[in-house]
Amino acid sequence: MANTASARKRIRQTKTRTERNQARKSRMRTFIKKVEVAIAGGNKEAAAQALRAAQPEMQRAAGKGVTHANTVARKLSRLSARIKALSAG
Repeated sequence: MANTASARKRIRQTKTRTERNQARKSRMRTFIKKVEVAIAGGNKEAAAQALRAAQPEMQRAAGKGVTHANTVARKLSRLSARIKALSAG
């Protein structure tokens, strides 16, 4: 257990930040799922619109340090490639 006031404060801060980061990560995953559902449905326009909504959320998670920037870039690239392939297929 924390013995000093500063250590107790750090525990409180960590708890708050962990909850905030989990919420951000969960929100990002929800947006990604919406894109994947639209892709699975074969609706290119809906998928593109869902990706446009998901992109700022994913970039924000990377900017806040919740996820790595390269991870977000990779996921966005793969999602957009899958959407682009819908018209060809």
